[in-house]
Amino acid sequence: MGEVIIYYRPQVITYVNELVFSLYKNHYFGFMEDALSYKDKLLDFIDNNISDFPYKTTPFTLVHFGSYYMFYNSTKRTTWYIFLKKRMTNI
Repeated sequence: MGEVIIYYRPQVITYVNELVFSLYKNHYFGFMEDALSYKDKLLDFIDNNISDFPYKTTPFTLVHFGSYYMFYNSTKRTTWYIFLKKRMTNI
């Protein structure tokens, strides 16, 4: 497989950054560094696995988020659904 380039929508970056502060402020993490690490693990999972991870076709009612989705279990009780669009290009 060729090079994979990931583009995050600006809304995603804003949401993830606000999530870090909200998790810290609401005492889900005792230290800001832990909240930042949580965010980094999520983004690292996407960056490192998006080309290999088995993704599924998005149900019609959610297709406005992206044509495909994959998931990441950050904890036993938390699952992130990651929506994506694939674009194949020949260079």
